[in-house]
Amino acid sequence: MVSQEQRRRQLAREKFLRQQQRRTQARRKTRTRNAVIASVLGVVLVGSLALYTTGTLKGDDDKSNAGAEVTPSAEPTSKAPDPCDKPAKGDVESMSWKKEPAISIDKSAKYTMKLATTCGDIDIDLKASAAPHTVNSFNFLAGKGYFDHTTCHRLTTNGIYVLQCGDPTGSGTGGPGYTIPDENLKDESLKDNVYPAGTVAMANTGQKDSGGSQFFLVYQDSQLPPNYTPFGTVSESGMAVLKKIADAGENTGAGDGAPNATVVINEATVSES
Repeated sequence: MVSQEQRRRQLAREKFLRQQQRRTQARRKTRTRNAVIASVLGVVLVGSLALYTTGTLKGDDDKSNAGAEVTPSAEPTSKAPDPCDKPAKGDVESMSWKKEPAISIDKSAKYTMKLATTCGDIDIDLKASAAPHTVNSFNFLAGKGYFDHTTCHRLTTNGIYVLQCGDPTGSGTGGPGYTIPDENLKDESLKDNVYPAGTVAMANTGQKDSGGSQFFLVYQDSQLPPNYTPFGTVSESGMAVLKKIADAGENTGAGDGAPNATVVINEATVSES
């Protein structure tokens, strides 16, 4: 027969065991939750590091495309209203050439490029004397209608602040079939590895002299190594268009994706003035 004291001790021991079990279960749940959180943050941080090491503004023939810095804590946001108009009727024409076109521009003349986009006109003063191969290529491609009806496929809103265009495939891997040399990498506007707002520069694959047709427009000062040919400057009215596009954000919520705005180059023209 169990005495009252023995029964009391048995009940106390059972209570202690139940408390220990609950504490063990609570610790297990906490460890599982923390592991999940650490895993998610680790993926984001590793992704961010990979984007740093693979190059920031890659373009033609680079199937990994490029990435800008991302914020580890960034969460997808609701899509902003599209501030731009519907694209003009027409389709992108598939064009390719085996070699860079011969230089036909007057290096001493002034050239401008107009991007008539669904979001407004973006006028660009081109640097023909400092980047003759690049300006000549754009004069050639625009004259062929190469950029017409193409989308600006990439917007970065964190770390670097650019709109990237010039890929007829819209995938970040397209190009004209030829490459052009790097130029003007010591432009006086590039100070302390900063591409100032208003700069228009070439994207590339991360290799020397690998520019093709993809280019980016800087809408806010951006920290970048001087590896991307600066060949133009956006007008004041064009900067207002870029701001409208940037304010609409990009579709990942992480700072690097397709613009929420429908940015299509209805027509690109280069003119000598």
